[in-house]
Amino acid sequence: MALEMGLWRADGDKLTRITPTAVGLESQLENYIESDPSMLGEGLLIVGRQVPTAHGGFIDLLAVDDSGNLHVIELKRDKTPRDVTAQTIDYASWVSTLGHSDITEIFSVYKPGVPFEEAFAEQFGEAPPDELNATQVLTIVAASVDNATERIVRFLNESFGVPINVVFFRHFEDGGVSYLARTWLVEHETQAPAGGSAKKKSKEPWNGHDWYVSFGEFPNGRQWVDAMKHGFVSAGGDKWFSRTLKNLPVGARVFACIPKVGYVGVGHVLAEAKRFDEATVKVDGIEKQLPDLDLVGNYRHDGDAADDVAEWAVPVQWTRTVPRGQGFWKTGMFANQNSAAKLRQQFTIEQVLAAFEIAD
Repeated sequence: MALEMGLWRADGDKLTRITPTAVGLESQLENYIESDPSMLGEGLLIVGRQVPTAHGGFIDLLAVDDSGNLHVIELKRDKTPRDVTAQTIDYASWVSTLGHSDITEIFSVYKPGVPFEEAFAEQFGEAPPDELNATQVLTIVAASVDNATERIVRFLNESFGVPINVVFFRHFEDGGVSYLARTWLVEHETQAPAGGSAKKKSKEPWNGHDWYVSFGEFPNGRQWVDAMKHGFVSAGGDKWFSRTLKNLPVGARVFACIPKVGYVGVGHVLAEAKRFDEATVKVDGIEKQLPDLDLVGNYRHDGDAADDVAEWAVPVQWTRTVPRGQGFWKTGMFANQNSAAKLRQQFTIEQVLAAFEIAD
């Protein structure tokens, strides 16, 4: 059984127990949780309230955590104990089918005019993960439930790893001051269990054309002013940095970003990656090797006789570039540690194209 919550007022050596009351509590809990989802024990971003499902009924609150897992939050209210458990599981079965675009559409109805990516980044300090909805977490909110409901929830959670739990809130009043106390039916874990419900992962679809490129500048090394002037992107110093750059296909559109600065260029790949000391670009229509150009930066690395250590370059025909000091960044935009990655996030594509005044 769930732990009984008690509250006492200490007056010197005397303790006075404060009697809990449920009057008006369940009608207010939805508002409380919406205003501060951390009441449920972890950081959450509410993405929808009274969300209509495809099978009838409305999810009280739908939220996402920093790992991209969706949380179905259902209040017991006047539902029978067994009904609320079955209903929560039914809602989760529908939520498991939601794709990336479904989730952002639900959020757009809940918060019109606020991009999901921006809200996620403001809540968690980073852009959303590529994959959303890998797992669904089910939370029943109640002042109390019957013994049968406790048995069902424990059976599903502890025997089969279904991430379902009951969070109990009790309301106390003392001297005109109101308090809420919270406890869980099953010992609470802040992360969704690996053996959770659906394993479906929803990635934002890739258009097959756009790529993110991280142009890592560093003192006495790689410089954006060279890439902007002569038309290339590059990476190297270790196989980890150059290997993804080699994935860029000819004709791909690239969005160049300087880490911690912002997006500085959009263009199209002209040729496959080559070692920097062998790569060529066209200058006034004439093919020239990159090392022969007037470069500000240094593109040599200790031990770069080995391909895995060498700097590698990809020639790019820039559509639009801006100097480093004008790099464009907006909360929620995509960034990645890899030198090149598929750019799936439509939010970033739209924001950069608009900022650079490029027609898609």
